[in-house]
Amino acid sequence: MKYTALALTTSVLFGLPQLSFAENNWFGMKADGFKRFSVSVGALHVMPQGKAQPFKVNTAIANNTKARNGTIQVDTVLNNLDPNVRQQALADTLNFLGFFSGGELDSAISGSSVINGLEEWSNPGTGLEADDVTTLGIISNYFFTDNVSLEIKAGIPPKVDLQGKGKIYAPFSAIATPQLGGLPLEFLDIALQNDIFITDLEAYGPAASARAWTPAFELQYHFGKTGVNKFRPYVGVGLMYAYFNELEINPRTEQDLIAAGHMIANIKQGKAGAALEGTPSTANPEVEVEASDAFAPVATLGFTYDFTYDFNDKWFAVGSVSYAHLKNDTTITVRDAQLGELIKSKADIEVNPILAYAGVGYRF
Repeated sequence: MKYTALALTTSVLFGLPQLSFAENNWFGMKADGFKRFSVSVGALHVMPQGKAQPFKVNTAIANNTKARNGTIQVDTVLNNLDPNVRQQALADTLNFLGFFSGGELDSAISGSSVINGLEEWSNPGTGLEADDVTTLGIISNYFFTDNVSLEIKAGIPPKVDLQGKGKIYAPFSAIATPQLGGLPLEFLDIALQNDIFITDLEAYGPAASARAWTPAFELQYHFGKTGVNKFRPYVGVGLMYAYFNELEINPRTEQDLIAAGHMIANIKQGKAGAALEGTPSTANPEVEVEASDAFAPVATLGFTYDFTYDFNDKWFAVGSVSYAHLKNDTTITVRDAQLGELIKSKADIEVNPILAYAGVGYRF
């Protein structure tokens, strides 16, 4: 998509001179005392105003999935008992069994579980927020008349840090049924429930980073008159296109997500006990990060200041403040080559930036 945006920008830049040959007052070569083209360079400071939006998570474990428990520690069962269900007698029995089994229930006894909660959930208080960033801005204008112009905003695409907010937990619940001699003992059903910690998005610095390509196109109206007014304010409205690449996730956060991938893989491989214990599976989870493209309306207030009153002199100063109503989404996927997609987590990112620009320009 980056190349599409660059191609569009190039076609506009190189197409405008061809349009200028048209025989009309808007595109004709006759300037009537003003320059047709201007280019400026300067500092572009981007200040995102959006707030973090919660991550929504889906996994490969549908509700009511039945999975073998495999070998599991008695303490693991005790630490994940549903606190809303009175199971003291059961806890005493498990402790008794653990005394004779070395604290472990093997797969011949542990049976299976019907698992819920992991299919999909939302994490209130989590999300990503973009940091402020400064880069070199490049702005070009083509003037149809002395007052009306088309502006193209661009610049060196900056690397933007995305700060994480909140902690992500998985709302695990299950009914575990022990077995004896291969027969399920449903009268000994064990109610399990726990919010399993996945990662702290604030613990390791920026949770992710991305390079932002954000060209914008505006129609502008410039007040005053060339050769008369040194100071000329202007207003503009237009459209911004946002494309993000070179996405990177914090290595520590990535390790937490890989561990979560092992948890899901263990359940799929019939080792639900190992999932609760954080034991690595035989899978090889990998993390992928993507960000969607987006279009956003943009509005600008600005001014130019000529260095002299002589409109034949070409140098000017320019300053502007713009606002874009920009939102996209980031998707983090954990997948395994054999098991496929294990976890998909998505969050909207409300960027909504204020862009402050100050530069020096040249007319020709």
